[in-house]
Amino acid sequence: MSQSGADPTDGHAPVQPQAPTVLRIALGAELRRLREASGTTIGAAAHAIRVSHAKISRMELGRVGFKERDVADLLTLYGITDEQERGAFLALARRSNVPGWWHDYSDVLPSWFEMYLGLEQASSLIRTYEPQLMPGLLQTREVARAVVQLGDLSGSGDDIERRVALRMRRQEMLTQPGAPQLWAVIDEAALWRIDGRSVIRAQLQHLIEMAELPNITLQVIPIYSGAHPAVGGPFTILRFSEPDLPDIVYLEQLASALYLDKRWYVRHYLVVMDRLCVQAKCPAETTRFFSSTLAEL
Repeated sequence: MSQSGADPTDGHAPVQPQAPTVLRIALGAELRRLREASGTTIGAAAHAIRVSHAKISRMELGRVGFKERDVADLLTLYGITDEQERGAFLALARRSNVPGWWHDYSDVLPSWFEMYLGLEQASSLIRTYEPQLMPGLLQTREVARAVVQLGDLSGSGDDIERRVALRMRRQEMLTQPGAPQLWAVIDEAALWRIDGRSVIRAQLQHLIEMAELPNITLQVIPIYSGAHPAVGGPFTILRFSEPDLPDIVYLEQLASALYLDKRWYVRHYLVVMDRLCVQAKCPAETTRFFSSTLAEL
């Protein structure tokens, strides 16, 4: 991943997006650029701050936090001596370590999902396809509780309610100033995996209301539509307003997740998503479908 910006003093200091996850990605990318520009190997960088090669790689990918001392030592190694420039990097390191709001839920939050929350909060466009369950950003509280219980059979009642609260907190960004665009393609089958007519009715009404928001586009794929390119499973594509930060494909598994940013993978999933959108009902037809289904329940 690579994300950089300009400082009016020298053209090299990184920009400062708001989410800690993206801040770490920005700082890591800048450190990688500086290392490569100085001709320093990963091994030499690792030796300078007394860490493993793998740790340097994780730092440059923004997958771990940064110690200011390590950043300062790396800047020295890379020949960055200007105090104003060094100060910008060190300030970014401090900001990248500030916990996000989801830190309050760390006791029930899987570590592999924490990075996604940071990316989601920083995104400008979220495109998601969900064949099995209602997307988390669109679930009612009742549906969220059922989904959480389905995925955590051993969790206590308090843990389940905290996970539900976390999901509801995630959804708040969709109605706040500067909200990202959400473009969701939902398989009709996901509606019928909800137990209880009243719960289904509430979910359908919620989808109709969400589709009225200017930053939300919903499309449904009818059950009878046949095979399509995304039969393999759900995926999400995140796009960011920072021009040098690439799209990221998020693939969630039962107990882990993959984050893909290689151009070939991203292009592949973008093509699949575009084909899904062509095959699905258009947004207006989708809203009519939700309304007619609601009337029949």
